[in-house]
Amino acid sequence: MRFGSFLLSSTQFSARIYAKLMYLALLIGMAILVWFMTYLQQDMDRRSDRAAGKIEGLAQLPRGEILRPALLGYHHLGADILWLNTLQVLGKKKNSVDEHVWLYHAMDVITTLDPLYAYVYYVGGVVLTDLAGRVDLSNQLLEKGHAANPNEWNLPFLLGYNHYFVLSKPAKGADYISRAAKIPGGPGFLPGLATRMYAESKNPDVALQFLEAMWRENPDIAAREKLEVRAKEIMIERDLRYLEEAIQRYHQAERKSPKTLSDLVVSGILQAIPDEPFGGAYNIDAQTGEVSSSSHPKRLKVFRPDKG
Repeated sequence: MRFGSFLLSSTQFSARIYAKLMYLALLIGMAILVWFMTYLQQDMDRRSDRAAGKIEGLAQLPRGEILRPALLGYHHLGADILWLNTLQVLGKKKNSVDEHVWLYHAMDVITTLDPLYAYVYYVGGVVLTDLAGRVDLSNQLLEKGHAANPNEWNLPFLLGYNHYFVLSKPAKGADYISRAAKIPGGPGFLPGLATRMYAESKNPDVALQFLEAMWRENPDIAAREKLEVRAKEIMIERDLRYLEEAIQRYHQAERKSPKTLSDLVVSGILQAIPDEPFGGAYNIDAQTGEVSSSSHPKRLKVFRPDKG
């Protein structure tokens, strides 16, 4: 009987100790949570100042050729640390022109410390072209990466994009896409795309196929939005060519030029006028017969016959 009572009292004692420990753990957890929330708030308050400091720090980085031997064999670790710092700056919603130059410098240093860091070339190539408007720096970084990583298909793919769409050099863009198509492991659409770009480098349908491929392979949301806008601009060029061909057929049939685009529908040459992708309208100049878009009156230079 006494032994049973002892067991019962021991169990009750253990239960009390367990309850107190659980209560203490709860208090500690709440204290940690309060501290963490306070830290996060302070971190948010300091973030803008820290970002500016990080950018200035990137600008102060010595050249990779100088930094690499100073790291005494830990250059891969140094590249990782610098890349983490660079990503925090890239996370800003908007960077100034100078900041993008410093970002390029940081990525150049990182890829000198670790030339096989292919992801840095890829991200840098996208950001410097689509967000910074510095295709020259993008190409420098991508060429460096392509030379060091000849088996990475996406680096010549991005170079092809830069030359085709940004520099209005579709033939050179096709050359880079052809290089990407020859690299094992690339997506299956590359060989066909390269062939079409060589044969019809100024065809808007080919350009749309290229942009769709670029959009699928790009993980950056802001860059994807830019690609969607560019695709709509190319749709306008495609529609304008379609309307110009219809106007020629109308002129051959009626021996006169249409006064409005509606005449093309009334005559039966077209079933309907295409919808303008930006919500604008397509118009025809009654005097010159030229068609244009109300939202984008200037034609894309990449498709002009005098560009190549």
